[in-house]
Amino acid sequence: MLRKVLHSKIHMATTTAARPDYVGSITIDADFLAQIGLRVNDAVLVANCRSGARFETYVFRGEPGSKKIEVNGAAAHHVEPGDRLIILHFALMDDAEYREHRPKVLIMNEDNTVAELMRYEPSV
Repeated sequence: MLRKVLHSKIHMATTTAARPDYVGSITIDADFLAQIGLRVNDAVLVANCRSGARFETYVFRGEPGSKKIEVNGAAAHHVEPGDRLIILHFALMDDAEYREHRPKVLIMNEDNTVAELMRYEPSV
């Protein structure tokens, strides 16, 4: 049996732009993607810590070092620049994969610098 589990997370990233007229997605600095193994076109669930809004979208690659977290398309109506977001990526895993997996988590500062890269230990 496969279960949907946390693959990786960006915690408390600051929204740098909300572009409703742009093609839908979330643009994330390529350096952040590389650090946690998130890929272009991966589906993500985004939670807005200010409004409580939650929405699903997919990842665009932002310029490395740009610190961009830009919400595009219809989802941009759920955020404002400056909102803090939690970006969650899930994967389907069997029990053996789950036992070996340690989700990577970026804890962000307000200026979208990385405060910490950590891993979650599963509780069995």
